[in-house]
Amino acid sequence: MSDYIRNAWYVAAWTKDIGRQLVSRRILGEPIVFYRREDGAPVALEDSCPHKLAPLSVGELVGDEVQCGYHGMTFNCSGACTRVPGQTKVPPSAKVRSYPLVERYNAVWIWMGDAALADPDAIVDVPRYGESGWGVVDGQYLHFPTHYLNITDNLVDPAHTTYVHKKTIGGAGGEDVGVKVEQGDRQVLAYRWIKDDEPVPLFKKMGNFSGPVNRWQYYYLFMPSVSCVDFGGIDAELEPVEENKDRGLRSYSFNFLTPETESTTHYFWLHVRNYHADDAKVDAEVVELMTLTFTEDLDILELVQKEQERTGIRERTRLGIDNAPARIRRMVERLVAAEQGQTEGPRDDAQGVA
Repeated sequence: MSDYIRNAWYVAAWTKDIGRQLVSRRILGEPIVFYRREDGAPVALEDSCPHKLAPLSVGELVGDEVQCGYHGMTFNCSGACTRVPGQTKVPPSAKVRSYPLVERYNAVWIWMGDAALADPDAIVDVPRYGESGWGVVDGQYLHFPTHYLNITDNLVDPAHTTYVHKKTIGGAGGEDVGVKVEQGDRQVLAYRWIKDDEPVPLFKKMGNFSGPVNRWQYYYLFMPSVSCVDFGGIDAELEPVEENKDRGLRSYSFNFLTPETESTTHYFWLHVRNYHADDAKVDAEVVELMTLTFTEDLDILELVQKEQERTGIRERTRLGIDNAPARIRRMVERLVAAEQGQTEGPRDDAQGVA
């Protein structure tokens, strides 16, 4: 059974990447072609002509319709065939699937499941986006050679930052600090405060701390694969509580994971921050720093994927820090099973490959 949740919104592309050209992208294992109509509205169609299965993306746009590059069959924005060269009758099977799209946060979101359930209000909220005093970096993309659930494991795991991210957001002071976990209907939160600690490299570069800090890591995972990391630090004399977070350096790092195949993932990210909000130089530094951070994750997860494929198992030992990842995998299993009309998803077994 596939572990894709289809009745959900996924980022398919950044707004800037879809225009009056045919763009092909595989999402949840399905080939999809994207373009914009002449009025600017985005379109997503199945990227496979029903005749000989040639990718429509190697064809061309004719007005607002896609003409197959093999035999010239033409499809409108709803996926219906409007022309078959050389014959007047259009076969009933001459159609391709179209997908609901919504543009929000400078991104194009796609709904891969039942179109009747595609509610735009279900798209996750990005706090402080567009607010005065908060800077935004978006339009960023990485291609991860690993299963998307390996990445969600990583994105609710504050403990790995000490070892994987020594040059960026990690610090030795968090090495033995435990992680608390909370779970809602469609989200998991893993979090911790690291108190009276030396500022991490990011804080030293971007802040004006004169001494120790209290820093926090709040890792949210919204089903099926949207991560938000609420991260920051305040002077150590301030009480480590939610009400004080905006008194220091704070950022919301959103990672939109869109499964491509069983072993590859589209990784879109944006970053909202309350420091140097209008400084283009800092924007560039954030891009460089966060790209380095996520590439550090990519490097280790690529190796994890290779070992999972070599051994046929996901893990041999489970630790206390795996509480949040295990919850997410169980939630995914239940949601997938519900979509497929099963009464129960597969058991969360440490010996099963992701």
